[in-house]
Amino acid sequence: MENDFLDYYEILQVSPNADTDTIDRVFRHLAKKFHPDNTASGDTERFRVVMEAHKILSDPEARAAYDVRHTDHWNQKWQLASEAANRTAFGDDRETRESLLSLLYVQRRRTMKHPGMGELELAMLLRVPHELVEFHLWYLKAKGWVERLDTGMLAITARGVDQVEQGRLRLGPDRLLPYSTAEDDRREGERRINVDRRSSPQEIYEDQERRSGMERRTGDRRALGPGDSQAD
Repeated sequence: MENDFLDYYEILQVSPNADTDTIDRVFRHLAKKFHPDNTASGDTERFRVVMEAHKILSDPEARAAYDVRHTDHWNQKWQLASEAANRTAFGDDRETRESLLSLLYVQRRRTMKHPGMGELELAMLLRVPHELVEFHLWYLKAKGWVERLDTGMLAITARGVDQVEQGRLRLGPDRLLPYSTAEDDRREGERRINVDRRSSPQEIYEDQERRSGMERRTGDRRALGPGDSQAD
């Protein structure tokens, strides 16, 4: 297990490139320091770990096998540090949680008798690793937006529904609920202000009629087949 991994090089305070003589010299110093009989600095547990580290690193075959695990361990640590430094990943995490909540929202709204979805199903739909989905589901459950049903499936709660609707999420063709952009809201606000500022009720009526006529003509064109044409 990753949590059980011990860095023997760090325990002996030597470099992974240290030769056998260096390892033996440092080991003798630490073994003497932490030996249980040393009344000044004896430490039974640290002495045991030092002995274990020396046993592995002083054996060429055992050290070669350990070095593979050591490299893998630090590669994972460096990857973790890289993700922590990449702040854009946090924005992606938020979008993933929004997408998860949206999927569960749609599932419950469409099928009240079977509102749940499985973790693997959610991961496949969002095309993200299952391990990452577990993290986001933990967060959503901790917030009270998602619950685990008796069937083992996950479903959105009433608080989760409120969260979706308060966030002004809107249904999209891909079953997700993307946020309306600030630009969309700005344009819609300007359009409404311009209409409201008109002094003449007749102008407002004509504007509404013009929009309705455009929508009807668009619908008529879509209804025509490839070889059809509208009558003059």
